[in-house]
Amino acid sequence: MVTLVTGGSGYVGETLIRHLRRRGDQIRVLDLVDNSDRPDDVEFIRGDIRDPGTVREALAGVDRVHHNVAQVPLAKDRAQFWSVNVEGTKTLLNSALEADVSKVVFVSSSAIYGIPANNPVDESVPARPLEEYGKAKLAGEDLVHGFVGRGLDVSVVRPRTVLGHGRLGIFQILFEWVRRGQPLYLLGRGDNRYQFVHADDLAGVCLRADEHRGYSVCLAGTDRFGTMRELLEGLVQHAHSTSPVRSLPFRPAQLIMGLASKTGLSPLGDYHTLMYGREMYFDTSETQRKMNWQPKHSNAEMIAESYDWYIEHRDEVLARNNASPHRSAVKLGALRLLELLP
Repeated sequence: MVTLVTGGSGYVGETLIRHLRRRGDQIRVLDLVDNSDRPDDVEFIRGDIRDPGTVREALAGVDRVHHNVAQVPLAKDRAQFWSVNVEGTKTLLNSALEADVSKVVFVSSSAIYGIPANNPVDESVPARPLEEYGKAKLAGEDLVHGFVGRGLDVSVVRPRTVLGHGRLGIFQILFEWVRRGQPLYLLGRGDNRYQFVHADDLAGVCLRADEHRGYSVCLAGTDRFGTMRELLEGLVQHAHSTSPVRSLPFRPAQLIMGLASKTGLSPLGDYHTLMYGREMYFDTSETQRKMNWQPKHSNAEMIAESYDWYIEHRDEVLARNNASPHRSAVKLGALRLLELLP
């Protein structure tokens, strides 16, 4: 069975490839960037998801597709959100229909829910994205519905924030502060419950979804999680760090974060600013039931694993060039000001 992974050089794509190889799939990657550690038995096609000719080439002889290409919130580029996450998805779905692909798994985002009125969020909660990344992801899902109506078999996976060994992006900043014993800051008291998903658990959902016949929506998140304060204090304890965990006034801090993001002074995207101090978690019981899937990692376990991996591979991470945002170090920008607070 030939499986195409779009965005296979990114963090989630790489994790997914490990699981697909164990299943015995013949794997092809479509991405703009190739990783030096890509296994020799994984075929690579360098190309843009928005180019119909390249996408048709990548789909030749393919049975299943895992569509992970996306401009992530760190990009903070509205035009790219729409061009890649929507128009690129349209190109992929149209070519998959023409190629008679048996299944497409589209990795969406919990950002489509914006700030939910109530938690937990389940499949019945309407989407209400409040920033451009979430709006683009929802537009991608809207395209999926249209192609399902034309006969393409697609499942949608909506993950919570992804963690696990090798996951970096904005977590690299957190891990570096913990390593150095710098203060860690919460918005408000930090009593907002926040759910993550381990990359291996997300890959498990995606593999179950590509074996499921017919359209479905899967919510991927751990079933063992607590508050943001518990998460950070637990990480500090695990790391034997001296980092104090402190609170900032919620609304003033969020306003400053938003301004710094919009002016390019902060690496954080609009979604990070919107949700860091807020509560969100999925009810994954329906996904567990219909996909016969069970998350294996708790919030505490996955952030400890992510931190330990960073410490072990720190020199390699800081020397990387041209890796995907979630595999790279991030420039602090205005966040460096937090290091100056007493």
